[in-house]
Amino acid sequence: MFTGIIEEIGHIKKIATKNQAMELSIGATKILEDVKLGDSIAINGVCLTVTDFSKDSFSVDVMPETFRATSMATLSVGSPLNLERALAIGDRLGGHFVTGHVDGVAKITQIMPIDNAVNYTLEMDSELIKHCIFRGSIAVDGISLTIFGVTDNNIQLSLIPHTVSHTILGSKKVGEKVNIECDMLSKHVANIIDKK
Repeated sequence: MFTGIIEEIGHIKKIATKNQAMELSIGATKILEDVKLGDSIAINGVCLTVTDFSKDSFSVDVMPETFRATSMATLSVGSPLNLERALAIGDRLGGHFVTGHVDGVAKITQIMPIDNAVNYTLEMDSELIKHCIFRGSIAVDGISLTIFGVTDNNIQLSLIPHTVSHTILGSKKVGEKVNIECDMLSKHVANIIDKK
């Protein structure tokens, strides 16, 4: 379980691929302070397990399902990554409950600075849109954000300067893909209603 509050921006040091499986070596500092084998770390919103680590990097495996369902296939050596350690009991919950189980990907279709904010429009399919509500929560590349607009196939987000400068979303361009995790409560309610 995570909060969607990014702790640091890491980067890909090495990628080993075999068909739709990957092993990533990721450079980091802060999240390695108390790391242990088997720990969960959210990487661009994807919950992955630490399989090895050193003083300045850690490794994770990406299985075929994760490769297909997320934006992991677009990564290359040097790619920046949003990193967050799993929530510890007693930590402040500054964002919202994020599981690290990505629901799909969206495409950035517009980036528009407005005063001190930067507004993003994301295009996604109807399966994701049905879980998006005005002023509801969403995780975008692992970042806890609030939706301020919803249409048939788009959502609008507004980022404060801190989020722009302390996450990888600030460096993304129109046309790039981002991982989406819809609000957990919305998904559970939709699942119950769909079964009736």
